[in-house]
Amino acid sequence: MNATVSDFYYGAVTPIAAYVMACLGAGLGLRCTTRSLRRTRGGHRAGWLMLGAVSLGCGIWAMHFIAMIGFSVQGALVSYDPGTTLLSLAVAIAVVAVGVFLVGYRGVAPLNLGIAGTVTGLGVAAMHYLGMAAMQTHGTLHYSVPTVVTSVVIAVVAATAALWAAVSIHGLWSSLGASLVMGIAVTGMHYTGMAAVSVHLTSTTEVAQSSASLLSFLLVMLVGPLSVLLIAGVIVMFDPDMMLGGDEREAPATLAVPVFSTEPAIESPAPYTHH
Repeated sequence: MNATVSDFYYGAVTPIAAYVMACLGAGLGLRCTTRSLRRTRGGHRAGWLMLGAVSLGCGIWAMHFIAMIGFSVQGALVSYDPGTTLLSLAVAIAVVAVGVFLVGYRGVAPLNLGIAGTVTGLGVAAMHYLGMAAMQTHGTLHYSVPTVVTSVVIAVVAATAALWAAVSIHGLWSSLGASLVMGIAVTGMHYTGMAAVSVHLTSTTEVAQSSASLLSFLLVMLVGPLSVLLIAGVIVMFDPDMMLGGDEREAPATLAVPVFSTEPAIESPAPYTHH
């Protein structure tokens, strides 16, 4: 028997909260990546890129599970396997880190951006469906293949746009605008993927919505990612270059000879002095 499923058991509360979370993660990811490009020293750049990747990954994952709070299966209880749920978080952070580091160190040349966006988008889609695989209910989940493919395409396009924006958009207000658009894309990918889901029940229960224990479980799972986003927000807010707008203009580049170059260094001629 096919059950009636809904993604909006609590009305607009969960999609709005999910969208805000997606925007927050995207905004912090953009600002951290922008900050990494201000100072080219390897350790500092890697640190900011990693913080950006973790922020973006946590934001996407938190968006997914906040949205899942509103998911209900009529006539069935829903629960989640903790191990698979945490694995989906690790996948989200790992694949976003791959994309962020690729564009952070190699730029947004079309080929590199395409590879980074595709890897990241496929990873985000994998996170979503891995999170769905963690779901346990009195039945089996079925997916509409065309809708799943559409959600994966949206994920790849959204990831590519996010990575391009992370390196190409440096202004504060431009980053905020980009994060709002990215929030729409990421949340849209989630609900497109959820539109592909149908549930065939093997048994029924009188409970129409997930129990309080499920809500408690999801809230506990969200504590870690939300704490990470809070810490990242504090770091970004108290970074002088961020708050004073120092990242709006790139500092003058210093000419340097590549480490492995065989060409001799070219010294600037000394100024002519009249005797």
